[in-house]
Amino acid sequence: MLDEEVESLQWRLGELRVEHRDLDDAIARLSSDPLVDQLQLRRLKKRKLLLKDLISRLESRLIP
Repeated sequence: MLDEEVESLQWRLGELRVEHRDLDDAIARLSSDPLVDQLQLRRLKKRKLLLKDLISRLESRLIP
């Protein structure tokens, strides 16, 4: 893999980790609200799982 590809994957991985962490915070805030929209909460959790899978795939591509 070229250095440019590795750098690009690492940059994307960083972005995904930030989004995953932000979603985690949002889910925690919404979960503490008794009037939370359950559909919205499920969508956020589903997106978080998708991000986790993407992060895992990118990490495995970076391992030589």
